[in-house]
Amino acid sequence: MKSIRIYLTIIVASLVMMIGLLSLSTRSSHGQSQKQKTDIGVKPTVLVTDRAVSNSAPSLFATAATQNATLRNELTWTFGSKQQHGWYLYDSLIAQLLKTSADATSTDFAAALAGWQKTAGLNPTGVLDEPSLMAIVAGWQGNRLKDRTPAQPDQLMTAPATDFFDPERLPELRQMTPETYAAYKRLVAAAIADPSLKLAHISNAELAPSERFLKIVSAFRSAEYQEQLRRQSPNAGSAGLATHSPHFTGRALDLYVGGDPVDTKDGNRAIQINTPVYKWLVRNAESFGFRPYFYEPWHWEYIK
Repeated sequence: MKSIRIYLTIIVASLVMMIGLLSLSTRSSHGQSQKQKTDIGVKPTVLVTDRAVSNSAPSLFATAATQNATLRNELTWTFGSKQQHGWYLYDSLIAQLLKTSADATSTDFAAALAGWQKTAGLNPTGVLDEPSLMAIVAGWQGNRLKDRTPAQPDQLMTAPATDFFDPERLPELRQMTPETYAAYKRLVAAAIADPSLKLAHISNAELAPSERFLKIVSAFRSAEYQEQLRRQSPNAGSAGLATHSPHFTGRALDLYVGGDPVDTKDGNRAIQINTPVYKWLVRNAESFGFRPYFYEPWHWEYIK
């Protein structure tokens, strides 16, 4: 009988120990679960904070985009002694400079502009205001022909009349340097090869007589001929007809890109800068050695 009581006592003690161990395990597991829940509860707070920081830049550029939408048409500035309005006429050239295809009134455009402003030592606001525009214009002008020494007769060749917008243009007005002409023909061949332009052509390097786009409007001009043009257009100003024109060098070509061939009125230039041919030139002409005169969509200078 005594042995039975001892045996029961041992069983009860064992059960108590097992219950205690199970209780400890449950509390430990519950503590870990609570810790995990606590950890999980903290992480979203960090992520939300990160998102708030990352969203601050787009918010800033949204404001810049709103300002650009106004300045693009209304910014008042001066060039060639003439008051200018907005910078919409230079959308393609600006986009090429910034290496962006974004719309000029978008936040992506403002962000790309801010990146350029920073490299140019300007306040990277993303707003294309007058100081930024003047810096861009100065860069474009600085990329043009530096040496404008007039070409001598033995430095020039006469291009075929078929390459000209006006096939009856006099031979002395169809002159340019051989290097400029060779580069022009390479450019034309590349444009013909681009099916998006749909240029009429009679060969891989020859535009059809009926095609007007990319035909040469003007090439070499003598100082005497330039002065004659200035007398005929007394209101052209230095922005329109330079007194020391790059055409004197035989390395500048006016190409037909639409509208009235060489009219600087804003309405005409607005037509020209929206043609597929002009936009193609902005993207590709430098590959053939030609750089633009930003103010005249038709004017391209061979700088190699």
